[in-house]
Amino acid sequence: MKEADLEGKKVAILLTDGFEEVELTKPRQALDEAGAETYLIAPHSGSIKGWNHTEWGDEYEVDKVLDEADPEDYDNLMLPGGVMNPDKLRTNKEAVNFARSFIERGEPIAAICHGPQLLIETGELEGMKMTSAPQIQTDLKNAGAKWVDKEVVVDQGLTTSRGPDDMSAFNSKMIEEFGEGVHEELAEKAK
Repeated sequence: MKEADLEGKKVAILLTDGFEEVELTKPRQALDEAGAETYLIAPHSGSIKGWNHTEWGDEYEVDKVLDEADPEDYDNLMLPGGVMNPDKLRTNKEAVNFARSFIERGEPIAAICHGPQLLIETGELEGMKMTSAPQIQTDLKNAGAKWVDKEVVVDQGLTTSRGPDDMSAFNSKMIEEFGEGVHEELAEKAK
């Protein structure tokens, strides 16, 4: 990938305390190296704390508070996983509406590990081919998604992956899909 692949693209990274740290740091690094501008968006101001496998990790400064963030200011959405992070976000109406806006506009989304849990709440996964951490496959199937056990799956601009072991494939496909821009078929499906 050339560094300019995502030049001028603004990527919203929606998360809260308890995200799996490597699922933020590695994709964000890949996006930055591809020329994107990345923004951490969280339900609260200040900093958010990562989870590093079995213990609390580092803190990261929030760029924009969710209730002040306009999803239309961003070209793409990236959702890190972790167990706590998506579980908290899926009960936050503003977070669900923020994510739904990307689907409705056909803007590419990337979600890794448990990250797709937030997308379940949008009600827009019917018929979508996806993967995730195996622990949430039943949730995705119940939401109408076609779950498969692969390192990375792309459907209509939605890139999903199982977890940190699949990071290289996830990052590569995420950058490719984000570079392609709007996927009209995703927006049409949401109408």
